[in-house]
Amino acid sequence: MAASGEDFSLTDFFGTFGHSVRPRQDRPLVVHRDELVTLPAGQVPNPSQLSIAGRLPTTTFEIFRQVIPPGESSDMHRHYHETVHAVLSGSGHSEIEDETVTWGAGDLVYTPPWTWHRHYNDSTDQPVEFLTIESSRLLAVLGLVRRQSAGLATVEEARAMYPEEDPGGH
Repeated sequence: MAASGEDFSLTDFFGTFGHSVRPRQDRPLVVHRDELVTLPAGQVPNPSQLSIAGRLPTTTFEIFRQVIPPGESSDMHRHYHETVHAVLSGSGHSEIEDETVTWGAGDLVYTPPWTWHRHYNDSTDQPVEFLTIESSRLLAVLGLVRRQSAGLATVEEARAMYPEEDPGGH
C-alpha cells in the first residue's frame, strides 16, 4: 500500500487498522478544556504553558495545548519523537536545525526526530497557541523516550553543549 501519491487508496489505508482502543471510565473519548492538566512551571524550562490531554485513550501519540506568551519562546530542545504543531492563533517563527520558518494561525509546523528546535512568538501583545501532537507514547512503549533541553540557547549553543551527541556532525 502506498503511503501517499497516485497509488494511495483511502480504502486500503482504513483496511490497515486493527481493533479499536476502547475508552474506559478513566480514559474518556472527550477531555474538555477545563480538564487539561497544566504542567507545573518548574517542569517546563521556558515561558510556555503546556497543558496535556493525558486522559485520552491514545496509545501512540500525546496531545498538548501550548501557549507561548507575547515576545517569548520555547526552549531549544530535541527529542526522539516526531511533532506537529497546529497553530491555533498567533504568528511567529521556528528555528529547526539550520532552517528558520515562519508560520501563522492555520499552519502546521513539523519537527523531525532528534532535531534542535525552538518556537518563537513574534507578537508583542498576543499569545501564540498550538495544538501539539507528538508520537511520544509510541516511543515510550518501545522504551525510546529521550529529550534534551539547552534552555533559551541558539542552535549553535545547543550543539556546543552536547557536541558528542550531534548526529549531523555540525
